[in-house]
This record gives sequence, C-alpha cells and structure tokens, in this order.
Amino acid sequence: MTGKIWANSALLAGGWSDSVQIAIDAGGNIASISPEMAYSDGDRVEILVPAIPNVHSHAHQRAMAGLGERAGDTPDSFWTWRQVMYHYLERIEPDHLFHIAAQLYLEMLKAGYGCVGEFQYLHHDLSGKAYDNRAEMSLQCLQAARQVGIGFTALPVLYRYGGFGSATALDAQKRFLNDADGFNEIVKTLQAAVVGDGNCAVGIAPHSLRAISRELLDEVIASLDGLAAIHVHVAEQTREVDDCLEWSGMRPVEWLLANFNIDKNWCLIHATHINDHETATMADSGCVAGLCPTTEANLGDGFFNAREYFSKQGCWAIGSDSHISIDPVEELRWLEYGMRLQTGGRNVLISDAIANTGRNLLDGALEGGAQACGRDIGRIAAGSRADFVVLDHDHPRLYGRTKDDLIDSWIFSGNSILVRDVYIGGVKLIDQGHHVDEESIAHNYRTTLDQLAN
Repeated sequence: MTGKIWANSALLAGGWSDSVQIAIDAGGNIASISPEMAYSDGDRVEILVPAIPNVHSHAHQRAMAGLGERAGDTPDSFWTWRQVMYHYLERIEPDHLFHIAAQLYLEMLKAGYGCVGEFQYLHHDLSGKAYDNRAEMSLQCLQAARQVGIGFTALPVLYRYGGFGSATALDAQKRFLNDADGFNEIVKTLQAAVVGDGNCAVGIAPHSLRAISRELLDEVIASLDGLAAIHVHVAEQTREVDDCLEWSGMRPVEWLLANFNIDKNWCLIHATHINDHETATMADSGCVAGLCPTTEANLGDGFFNAREYFSKQGCWAIGSDSHISIDPVEELRWLEYGMRLQTGGRNVLISDAIANTGRNLLDGALEGGAQACGRDIGRIAAGSRADFVVLDHDHPRLYGRTKDDLIDSWIFSGNSILVRDVYIGGVKLIDQGHHVDEESIAHNYRTTLDQLAN
C-alpha cells in the first residue's frame, strides 16, 4: 500500500488543487490532504482524478460481446437478443464465470473504473437446481474482483416470475429464480463474506417489475439489514412500458414510485422510456438513474431523458451493462452525443456551476456512482476510499491541456485508453497501463472461451 501520493494537479472534492500531498491510512482510506506542498516522499504523479464507479455489470455477458450482431429471420430487437443471451447462459458454470469476471474487471481497471456494481442473476446450476452454496455465482464474481483488486458492490438479483402479474417463468430463466428465503440466504452469505473488507459492499437488485411482485420485494426488504443499495431495471423497452400499463394502468417508473419509498438508496437502471412527470419525480426522489449508453444503443433501447433530468438536478451514474464497451469515457461521451443528436445543439449536459461538458459529466458520474454503489468513493477527500486514476498527461491527446480542459479532451478527443496508473484502496494496481496478473488472467479467459465454444 502506498502511504503517500504527491500530485502536481489533483481533482479534489472541492475542485482542482496543485502540489497536493495525500496521505493514506493502513485501511486504504485517505487520511489527510495537503495542497500547495512541496514533494517530499511517496509516489509522484502529474494528474490525479478519482476512479469512476461502474454501477451496472452483468459479468457473464462480456464473453458473448459481439455474438448478437447477426441478423435473424425476424426483425431484431432487445427481445431477440435476449434469446441469444439466454442460450449462451446454458453453458456457463462457476469456474467459467470466475475467469470471465476477472478479465472483465481487469479491463475495467485499465479504463479507469474503480468499483463495479455486479448485477448477478445466475444463481443455480445448469439444471436449475440451487448450488449447495446459494451464493456460489456471486461469490465467484467477488473472488474475481479481489484477484484483480477492483472495488465491488455485490447486487444479487431477485428474480421470481416471467412477466407482469406473477406470470410463470420461462424454462430459459430457471437459473435465476428464488423465493424470499432462498434469496435472503444469498444476500446474508455475501454480507458475511465482505465483513472487514473496505473495498466491498452488498446491496440487492430486484431484476425488474416483470420479474418480482410487490409482496415479494416488500418481504425481502423488510427482512434484510445493512444494504448498500437497491437497484432495479425499469422502463428499458417500450414493450415493457406497454405491458406494465396493461397490467397496472400505470407506467413502470410511475408504479414503482407509487408502491415503494424510492429515495437515495435506490438506483433505477436505464429508465429509458419515461415521460416528463416521471423524470421530475425521479429527480426529486434522490434516487440514481443508472445509465448505460453503449448497451442502450446496442440493444436499440433509446435515449434517456437526460437534458430534462439534468435540469432538475437529478442524480445519475454510468454502467457498462452488457460490456460491448468497457470504457467510462465512451459512456459519458455517448450520453452527451445522444442529447446532441436529439436536440441539434452542442454542450447540452452542462450546469450552472460548470460550463465544461466533460468535467460536468465526470462530476455527475462520480457522485451518483458512489451513491449507487453504497460506498464512500468517487471523490478525493479525507475519509474517502483512496481510489485514484492517473491520466497520461504526455499523450498527444492530452498534451498541453490542464484541469477542466484536460477532462474535456480525455472524454471528447478519441478512443484510446489514456489511463496510466490506477490505485484502489491506496494500492497501485495498474502501473504504466499494466496489471501484475494480466497475462495469467488473459490466458484463463481464452481457455474459458474455448471451453464454452465446444
């Protein structure tokens, strides 16, 4: 663990500061911050910013990235893609998931993500029978995160039904299903596994309104303590909105807000198809909108109502979801570009306080990401986790840029990774773009893909 880091320029919780000395305690948290200090000892870097939280990950889907891009006999949509994904899941076993997740989390670290919210729903074996340890698959992801070193918020998925109104689940969903008792056992096992681990937390993720009932979720929430967050897919597709209206007479976000106490502890994933009233109500609730622009584009979901939500000071975060891209820069860029394409304007997602679009996007993703992961991350402040990214200031895309202009150039000038080093809990895990275990992790990942192809 690094005891001290000195940065020529650092993006602190209160803004940019120069000649910053950061002391890190034995637990991996920031002990003190001293701006305008001459370098004395410890690691010396140029540009230091907080590592970015990734609030929405389905780790297993990384292994099938690109395999849903072949047109079928019928018009393709989210629902035809889901059939491809379900077929892929029929082969994944615990050791496969471990190696897929390790490779994924390594790529996240290299790109500048410092924590991942793992939305994991593969709870049972290939036949649909619960593993002896019901938390088996979530524990595989936890162990992969620990091997790589990335921060981790476990979000085991509550999944019970196949559609609105407690419809019978499909056979392809047999690996997902739990009642309240079985699900609570998973959560409590994970909570026991992360006790004393400053890099980890545990929340829950009711999959979607079509996969749970109000009574089931009420029972689960009432019986669990110490949850970091509650995440739920909602209003991702127009068909979901139509089905919810037919079932309840209400739109999904409208129904959720009417039936649960939605507050800062909740993260509503996607919320792609919401009207202006739902947008305002979501913003007022204090919840986080978990946005995944590259996946939402890949699946044809549509654009989140970001301009209106931002104008209401709504809290939001980003996730890489299906992992067709693993780069926070691309998520942030396409969030803004989506609004530019819709409005015909430029620099749409700014604020009264910050006119630089990239910096405003980064600040939002850091604040909302920390809230959605239920951890004190996403800021360089005393007491917070020592999770940092060192940018490659000498790269031609960043050369000569400083402070907010540098952040804008990082996000809006291209696609190559501009992260040089990454620290998690004060430990330097990425050094000059490399991780000490990256060769073995990549080898195991390739072996896993060979096994899944047979």
